[in-house]
Amino acid sequence: MSNFDQFHLDFYQSNYTIDDQEEGYKSYGSNENLCGSRKSQTGDQPPAGAFAPSEMLLSSQSYTGQILQPTYSPDPHLGYADGFDEEPPLLEELGINFEHIWQKTLTVLNPMKPADGSIMNETDLTGPMVFCLALGATLLLAGKVHFGYVYGISAIGCLAMHALLNLMSVPGVSHGCVASVLGYCLLPMVILSSSAVVFSLQGTLGTLLALFIIGWCSFSASKIFTSALAMEGQQLLIAYPCALLYGLFALLTVF
Repeated sequence: MSNFDQFHLDFYQSNYTIDDQEEGYKSYGSNENLCGSRKSQTGDQPPAGAFAPSEMLLSSQSYTGQILQPTYSPDPHLGYADGFDEEPPLLEELGINFEHIWQKTLTVLNPMKPADGSIMNETDLTGPMVFCLALGATLLLAGKVHFGYVYGISAIGCLAMHALLNLMSVPGVSHGCVASVLGYCLLPMVILSSSAVVFSLQGTLGTLLALFIIGWCSFSASKIFTSALAMEGQQLLIAYPCALLYGLFALLTVF
């Protein structure tokens, strides 16, 4: 036992005692409490000059029993409902005006009626498309499938007339205006193709009727071009190429 006691004393030779350990623990605990209290004070009270959110200030106050009611803000999407009433109709946005279409049709049907240049200068392709379809449909009723020829001749004729009118007129003209005028003036040719459904045009009566329709179409087109482009005194010069163009449609209708 003496040897073990001697080994124990040699191994644990130190000035540290249990009393010193308890005093150190107490001092550490007091320092930790002091630091914690300082942190809580700094956390609850922000420093001067720092930004404190309103939610933090409200949470620090005592609850008064009031219910938070949100303020009314008008819905911005409700304004779109009133905006729809002020928008123009869809047909007007697409450029389809039935009153102008009717006026142009009456101008073509009555060659002696003066043309309104402001209306005729509009790019309106609704009537020309309808009249081209009507011409192809009446030719189909007569046993002639010529839809490709109708659209092909129309496209080539519009390009040729556009180039010619730009050379002859000072202000110039657009492709849409040329296509619109030539398409509206195709209406008398629809009447000729409708006649081909009832009786044959390969005779003297058919030839005379075809010549009359060609003159009708070319005179109406030249009158409208003269009024829209301010080309007084040049109506006969414009009527000649128009007569050549409508003569092609007459050949499709008669033969």
